[in-house]
Amino acid sequence: MNFPWAPGAATGVGSYPGEDPAETLRVVLGELPDLPHLPELPARGPGADMIGRTAGLLVDLAVAVQPSGWRFTDHPGRDASRTHGLLAQDLDTLEEQAGEFEGPVKIQVAGPWTLAASIEVRSGERALADPGAVRDLAASLAEGVAAHVRDVRRRLPRADLLVQFDEPSLPGVLAGTVPTASGFSRIRPVEAPIAEDTLRRVIEPAGAFPIVHCCAPNVPYGLLRAAGAKAVSVDASLLRDEEAIGEAVEAGTGFLLGVIPATDTRLPKPERSVARVRELWRRLGFSPKSLAEAAVITPSCGLAGATPSYARTALRHCREAARVLLETSEDG
Repeated sequence: MNFPWAPGAATGVGSYPGEDPAETLRVVLGELPDLPHLPELPARGPGADMIGRTAGLLVDLAVAVQPSGWRFTDHPGRDASRTHGLLAQDLDTLEEQAGEFEGPVKIQVAGPWTLAASIEVRSGERALADPGAVRDLAASLAEGVAAHVRDVRRRLPRADLLVQFDEPSLPGVLAGTVPTASGFSRIRPVEAPIAEDTLRRVIEPAGAFPIVHCCAPNVPYGLLRAAGAKAVSVDASLLRDEEAIGEAVEAGTGFLLGVIPATDTRLPKPERSVARVRELWRRLGFSPKSLAEAAVITPSCGLAGATPSYARTALRHCREAARVLLETSEDG
């Protein structure tokens, strides 16, 4: 296995509470020194959310906020300017605080299927219902993400960049459970080969170590690997398909494992938090050493719904839990 992170690493999924990018990044760099990520702050409003932020990367496709959400428009307007301004502020802050950072750094964007399930075409229906719109969106996203990666790499020339594609809607896209805009019916399922090919067309040009995050049940591990994902980010409490997980581990896939809740709760001792994944690895016949190498410990999802104090505690807890995996591998 050859991963860009050191054994015993921890990181965040993406979002974080609050509106101050400088303070948030100081927390992230302090609590997650082995694998920091560029946090998203959706509390700042439209354009700072996962969908709007990624839509702002699209090339030659403009979006605007409607009462029902984000929608494609003929020309970029005030919402696009706000989105670009928020991202520029975050990237400037990242460069100021981590411009000399050496090691892996993770950024996040929404994947093509989650974007297509979230953004409306001009008629008001979800783009997912229009195969032509999906193709245009994916091509635009591939170009925009590649440019975004180049920009971040220019700002962090010593970092090893990882890009996470957030695809929480993908299982629903494949199962045909995504509702139409009216909510009275469902959009027909997308065939797995089409879903795989579309995702691959976005992942391949990105030019950074690709991760796909899917915190929903029924993660399609085989599809994600075939599309080019070198690691998958999942909620560890939803790990069910042990055969597919074992195949992914044997194929050299990395795992970002969400082991603690993303909203405020009383946390157990770090060793309790990773007990489930340690037991899973044992049942699958893999060594503690391979777990410490292949796994990165995270919260179960983004922390935007948490209090700032819990969010900071959660990141520290993940770092300590990852250390448990490393110490266990050394002992064994």
